[in-house]
Amino acid sequence: QVQLVESGGGLVQAGGSLRLSCAASGRTFSTLAMGWFRRAPGKEREFVAGIGRSVGNTYYAESVKGRFAISRDNAKNTVTLQMNNLKVEDTAVYYCAAEAGPGVPLTASAYDYWGQGTQVTVSS
Repeated sequence: QVQLVESGGGLVQAGGSLRLSCAASGRTFSTLAMGWFRRAPGKEREFVAGIGRSVGNTYYAESVKGRFAISRDNAKNTVTLQMNNLKVEDTAVYYCAAEAGPGVPLTASAYDYWGQGTQVTVSS
C-alpha cells in the first residue's frame, strides 16, 4: 500500500506561482510512476503532468506546457509540481497519484494510489 500526502496549495493571484509537493510512503519510491491530476468544479478529473520512475521522462497536458514543471526526488520520496504563470482556469483540487507499472499513464483509471488532494485557487 502506498500513502500519498499533498501540500502546498493555496490562494494566488493570476500570474503568480505555487509549488505543490507530494510525499510518498509504503513502497520504494523509485518503483512508482507519479502523476498530478486536477478536478475543477463541475468538471471531470484531468491529467496535468506525469513523471517516470527513475529515468525522469515527463509528460504534460497541453494546457500547462511551458508553465508547469514536474520533478521528483527519489532520495526524499517526493514529487513536486512547480506551477508558474497561473491562470484563473487552473483553479481546482490537485491530486497526486502513483502507479507501480511501467511507463507513465495519462489517464486517472490507470493509477493505483491517490492522495487526498489540495486546493489551488487562482484569483483574477
